[in-house]
Amino acid sequence: MVGMSRETIKARVEALGQWFHNLDLDGVATAPDHFLHDYPNVKWRRFEHAIPADLTGKSVLDIGCNAGFYSLEMKRRGAGRVLGIDFDDRYLEQARFAAEVKGADIEFRKLSVYDVASLGERFDVVLFMGVLYHLRHPLLALDLIHDHVVGDLLVYQSMQRGSDAIAPVREDYGFFEDKHFDDPGYPKMHFIEGRYSGDPTNWWAPNAACSAAMLRSAGFEIVDHPESEIFVCRRVGGAGDGAVYPARPKPNGKNGHSNGDAR
Repeated sequence: MVGMSRETIKARVEALGQWFHNLDLDGVATAPDHFLHDYPNVKWRRFEHAIPADLTGKSVLDIGCNAGFYSLEMKRRGAGRVLGIDFDDRYLEQARFAAEVKGADIEFRKLSVYDVASLGERFDVVLFMGVLYHLRHPLLALDLIHDHVVGDLLVYQSMQRGSDAIAPVREDYGFFEDKHFDDPGYPKMHFIEGRYSGDPTNWWAPNAACSAAMLRSAGFEIVDHPESEIFVCRRVGGAGDGAVYPARPKPNGKNGHSNGDAR
């Protein structure tokens, strides 16, 4: 219900447990002591200019929506349909409550990124923010997003470690050429076997060049890179032909698997 008292909002915020998104719910901060400060607002302010200011009538899919900060921002820009998906029940409860307080018509569903094909629709804007490094199979996720839900724009963000440089990379190298692997700007993905920052779901930490290369490999054209971890992309076609998992039919049509079957 819209117009609830500050005391009611505060009690509900506390009852919903620890929040990762610091939202301002009618004067109640959901995560005022966040270790990243006013997050994700501090991140959003660094790249908001790269997202269309007027989304009137556009559809938006927010993958890994958490408590719904970006879903709310897209609705604020006039998006007609906003769908947020996450696989954490607590985050979804928080997001639904935040949307209720804000009076925002946003749909939230429990869904894995690996199951986006089940949505059966493409969206004008897809947000994939802060998810890739939590996935066991990150490139598969990008392939599925490309093949099933992106209609035009993809906004990508990942925790990154290593260099922010993006070095030019040749299409091919000889077997005995290996110096480029040591270039800080060569695409690299760090694998986290245990935990990072106390979180056992932090599996990967790409550098900036790796984020860019994976996006291109999955069939996206990078049109803006407004912040070190943010890439704004357009869907331009199929991914590379070299996938060794059944994420899509092979060009010769002999692979009977579809993206929806890949797990």
